[in-house]
Amino acid sequence: MSYRDEYESWLRRFAGDAETVKELQGIAGDEKEIEDRFYTELAFGTGGLRGVLGMGTNRMNVYNVRRATLGLAKYLIDKGIQGRGVCVAFDSRIMSDVFAKQTALTLANAGIKAYLFESLRPVPVLSYSVRHLNAAAGVIVTASHNPPQYNGYKVYGEDGAQIAPDAADVITGYIRALRYEDCQPMDEQEAVSKGLLQIIGAKEVDDDYIQMVKGLSLRPELLEKRGKDLNIVYTPLHGSGNVPVRRLLKELGISNVTVVPEQEKPDGHFPTVTAPNPEDPAAFKLAIPLAEKAGASVVFGTDPDCDRLGAAVRDGEGNFHTLTGNQIACLMLSHILRSRKETGNLPKNAAVVKSIVSTEMARAIAADYGVPVFDVLTGFKFIGEKIQQFEESGEHTFVFGFEESFGYLSGTSVRDKDGVNASLLLCEAACACMERGETLYDALQAIYKKYGYYKERGVSVTLPGKDGVAKIAGIMDNLRKNPPKELAGLKVLAVRDYQKSLRVSDQGEERLDYPKSNVLYYELEDSNWCCVRPSGTEPKIKLYVATKAGTQEGTDALNEKLTKACQELMK
Repeated sequence: MSYRDEYESWLRRFAGDAETVKELQGIAGDEKEIEDRFYTELAFGTGGLRGVLGMGTNRMNVYNVRRATLGLAKYLIDKGIQGRGVCVAFDSRIMSDVFAKQTALTLANAGIKAYLFESLRPVPVLSYSVRHLNAAAGVIVTASHNPPQYNGYKVYGEDGAQIAPDAADVITGYIRALRYEDCQPMDEQEAVSKGLLQIIGAKEVDDDYIQMVKGLSLRPELLEKRGKDLNIVYTPLHGSGNVPVRRLLKELGISNVTVVPEQEKPDGHFPTVTAPNPEDPAAFKLAIPLAEKAGASVVFGTDPDCDRLGAAVRDGEGNFHTLTGNQIACLMLSHILRSRKETGNLPKNAAVVKSIVSTEMARAIAADYGVPVFDVLTGFKFIGEKIQQFEESGEHTFVFGFEESFGYLSGTSVRDKDGVNASLLLCEAACACMERGETLYDALQAIYKKYGYYKERGVSVTLPGKDGVAKIAGIMDNLRKNPPKELAGLKVLAVRDYQKSLRVSDQGEERLDYPKSNVLYYELEDSNWCCVRPSGTEPKIKLYVATKAGTQEGTDALNEKLTKACQELMK
């Protein structure tokens, strides 16, 4: 069926929905818009669904949410675990609460109990709730740090991690076989009366979650001693982190916390930022001036679903520096390993897990403590899988996991990145620095001095629509057919093609023991590297460039040169 036929089909199929018909008739003269909305179905992958709000097969709307939910329900029934129910949460985005309730009621109509949170919650709370309530799965309605016109639908397995690729493929098969007419919600009162809808909150999950995160403190006596002296400015960026982050810090004794007032309340329009993304220094345009006025030494912010944390720290001259996700992770890792060693709590089989595109400086830090670092593909679900493997085998004890995209975790009760857990780690690291008479900025410079100057840069190119999909595929195909021999004067020592599960070098080919993924990784001379991959959730192709040299200036210059060379490859 052509995109035009799909468009006409929706006008007939949903003729009884006046708002849908009005919206679709409003684009009748815009052929490009019709094509973009109907040339494909919104893809269901390991990150669930994500797309622009609106009517159409390639948009986030109640019909696609119901269809995805019934596909998930059939998957759970097929596995025979539907009796344990599904946890459902949502963040502050436009339509998140509506989509969450439709999810819960569609599950109920399929005979599966839904545990629906009473109000917005972070991703880590949803992940925790799945394990805590022994549910069969979890769903949270969020599009993370995307601009306000987006929303999404993340699915979690019974282990509390995002579903694996094979499970996503099975669910996709169920979804594609469903007609929209088959995907109906149950009446809310009927669902409650039949015990198929339970509203949950503090008593069932939140209190236990906060206690769990508090238990991840490595130096509680230090927080008690120094917490009141730590001056912080925090922004939840209009999202779900405001309540749990502030509650956690207060209960830990960190009382001097100023919240950016303009960004405190939930608001899916995100009026103070272009995108509510703590990876972007622009997210702190209100927080840093407030910190300067308040005399704060640390600024941090969480995204709308509070799984990511970004930060800015003050140097000795009073200037603020926004940190990269890799820098924050290395500060946390250094604090964790140092504290565990000093207190005698570093397991002999301790292990750290990171994504393949995250900094190699973490490996250098961990090696100093005799701790191995395991690499996984991009996507925190793979870190969650590694935690599960460690627990089942007993071979290693997980102490920290991170991704360069501002996601961190130091516990195992949550199986996704956790902005609340990260808030604890950053504040505790700051208190430890105060105890030593230094700042977080000083600590970062000491890490560079000891382990070398590493610099990583991420560059994303957005290519929306049907043409964009083709361009991204063309770039990856061309790189596979014409692999570079050198980049910025650096010899390419090996090419890792995770799609083909091969590492190719002058010494020959070797198999890569990873799930297949459309990723190309170039190992370069002198411990430099770069990587290219399409985003799994957005119409983007992503480039990662990492350099290391004897000086900061040399590292920066090489990174700039290598970035330009890699960008040429993507044209």
